[in-house]
Amino acid sequence: MTKKFTALSTAAAICAVIVATPAMAQEKSMIPGTFSANVALTSEYLFRGLSQTDDGPALQGGFDYEVEVAKPVSVYAGVWASNVDFGESGAGAGGIDGANIEIDLYGGLKGNIGDTGLSWNAGFIYYAYPGADSSFNYDFWEIQGAVGYDFGIAAVTGSLNYSPEYTLKSGDAYYYKLAVDVPVPGVKGLSLSGYVAKQYIEKNTVFGTADYVEWNMGVTYNVAGLFDASITYSDTDVSPDTDGKEEAVLFTVSKSF
Repeated sequence: MTKKFTALSTAAAICAVIVATPAMAQEKSMIPGTFSANVALTSEYLFRGLSQTDDGPALQGGFDYEVEVAKPVSVYAGVWASNVDFGESGAGAGGIDGANIEIDLYGGLKGNIGDTGLSWNAGFIYYAYPGADSSFNYDFWEIQGAVGYDFGIAAVTGSLNYSPEYTLKSGDAYYYKLAVDVPVPGVKGLSLSGYVAKQYIEKNTVFGTADYVEWNMGVTYNVAGLFDASITYSDTDVSPDTDGKEEAVLFTVSKSF
């Protein structure tokens, strides 16, 4: 099976899951909690500022389940997928299998602290790359925690992700992030967002880069309640002569159900 055919199959599978999810939620309305789904088409998939699609586009989507267990605490779980292309040397053409798809499994607890505007989130994420040869050591998992505050004119969130064995078996990894979201007054459906983050990796040589800073700025507009369109600028302090790690402008269309 060629990589192109695999990518198309991946896209079809993602679309099938997204289309089916609202129907599933309706059929299982007796189950407590809420089912939701999302789908997006983006000009490039960046993960923490680094390209996951060799500068190419990505079709992404997933679905989530959330149920309140004790007001105001909820349990959530979900799955999300995207096509990927790491351009592995020696992969394909009868060689070992490279990665064509990423599937993330996640879950945790989240809630609000009364009516103070404070929110919190604690959970885990498992990143899987089915079909890729195990010698690449792509799969890894993280625990995450976040605290947010909604000021009304803007919402700020601070988060930390930790992996005891980051992708490529690059050792302990910490990812600190401070994000802000700002609805534009007087323009319904228009919002600004941005964040700055730092990725620490124990075995930099194995991973391929030194610890680095990432930043991101974007604008999103909800088009007539039908879908969201966004433009995002992303950059890192990774050396620009490192392939696939330059600054980027992303164009994304997404829809939540």
